[in-house]
Amino acid sequence: MMTLVDTSVWSLAFRRRSASALHAQHLADLINRREVAIIGPIRQELLSGIRDSTEFSRIRHRMRAFPDLSFTEEHFERAAEFFNICRSQGVQGSNTDFLICAVADINSLAVFTTDRDFHYFARYLPVRLYHA
Repeated sequence: MMTLVDTSVWSLAFRRRSASALHAQHLADLINRREVAIIGPIRQELLSGIRDSTEFSRIRHRMRAFPDLSFTEEHFERAAEFFNICRSQGVQGSNTDFLICAVADINSLAVFTTDRDFHYFARYLPVRLYHA
């Protein structure tokens, strides 16, 4: 099954010194099976804040192996709908988080993340989480 990998997992694998071995191994398995999906906002979040230009170039080069999924207006409309559903239940999230949920729903993808907010979203939205 194709899996949309969130910034938190990519960051563990590429940027943090104390990477979670379990998450890194699951990511490597998904990559080896060619079951990884990414969107531009996740790529941007991952690359943002890298101070060292050599490190930025290294990660950018590695990430280019994974093409971004395309968006349509349906993705943005669904993201807004998901925002409204969660907000009505007292659950807050970022626009990017709801876009991830919308893309995953529309494209029948699981979401691989360490962000606990997605567990709250999954209570109210048709979001399947990848469990490491």
